[in-house]
Amino acid sequence: MKNKVSGLLLTLVLVLTLGLATTTSIGAAKPDCTRIQDGVLTYSTGHYLAGEPLQVGYDIFGYNYQSHMFKGSYVNVYLGGDGFPPYEGDTDAYLADNPSAEDHWAWPYRDTKLLMKWNDAWLSNKDCDGDGKLDKHYGYDSYIGSGAWETNHMWGNDDGKWSYFTKIVAAPADAESIGGIWYAADGTEIGPVIWGAFATIQEVESGLGATYVSPSGPGFGKW
Repeated sequence: MKNKVSGLLLTLVLVLTLGLATTTSIGAAKPDCTRIQDGVLTYSTGHYLAGEPLQVGYDIFGYNYQSHMFKGSYVNVYLGGDGFPPYEGDTDAYLADNPSAEDHWAWPYRDTKLLMKWNDAWLSNKDCDGDGKLDKHYGYDSYIGSGAWETNHMWGNDDGKWSYFTKIVAAPADAESIGGIWYAADGTEIGPVIWGAFATIQEVESGLGATYVSPSGPGFGKW
């Protein structure tokens, strides 16, 4: 199960199936932001819902961009962005209508359940830079130093019931990556590097308990 979870995490880069753009450093103190409630922020070209406005609550795939959450089948994180409708649990019926979905790399994980949560720095529920997309690390050139964080909770019943939970944070601006580990300016270990700019600060596995806890602490807000 550990290898499976590691593979799933390596692909959970949270592009959120919208083709969301990065932002650049901006000096305006009070930007004029467009919100989901305004009804003009839409799903990107190529998405199953392309051109339709984002909604405040959960969409048909399991994303709630307003509340910074996703809840649903792991495969639905990606199906929409690749032009497929959401998977709703009936494999035969889905493949009858969408036979090419069987070749999608995430299809084998359709029965894995996933709950993701993130903060505004990871993915905002507003567009403040005017590109028509929800902002990522607004006010920063990259995620480094932005204070972004995300959690993943996965569970399933294949080969017995299992669950996995992890916390991930953006590395602080003064951190240093050495040998695959992010270290704070004072030399304290933050956590293993994941997705380049991020560090894992906690992992919990069913039957094993906490398999990793950052020596700097597993709490949010300090990075």
